[in-house]
Amino acid sequence: MKQKDILSLLPYEEPFLFVDTLDEVSDEGVRGTYRYAEDLDFYKGHFKDMPVTPGVILTETMAQIGVGSLGIFLLRDRIEQDFPKIAMTSTAMDFFIPVYPGEKVEVVSKKEVWRFGKLRCSVQMFNAKKELVCRGKISGMVQI
Repeated sequence: MKQKDILSLLPYEEPFLFVDTLDEVSDEGVRGTYRYAEDLDFYKGHFKDMPVTPGVILTETMAQIGVGSLGIFLLRDRIEQDFPKIAMTSTAMDFFIPVYPGEKVEVVSKKEVWRFGKLRCSVQMFNAKKELVCRGKISGMVQI
């Protein structure tokens, strides 16, 4: 399954699609990127005079790349045309440094558990300087 196929099966679109590329995808994990455009609505007022990307958006980016995209890949032999059903079920995240408007991030995900449609991954996000932005565990359900 190719990157464009996985991206076309994600149940998101602009302005809530937070995946630009999937650079590596295997049965064990995913590596992909996203650049936060400077004009995204959530920057207005978060924070006054010094906008940063909200942690919930960073978490969503990690979930879309690290769990949703991997889940679609793991189900590749069973997916036909329909969008898979994807739902995040739990997160535990640590945040270290901010992500500013215009920054590009890289997400690296490693599969921990894949059983009965439930996927749990260890996920990390890095900025362009390869500094650790945040890391944690994300679990979700992926079904056809």
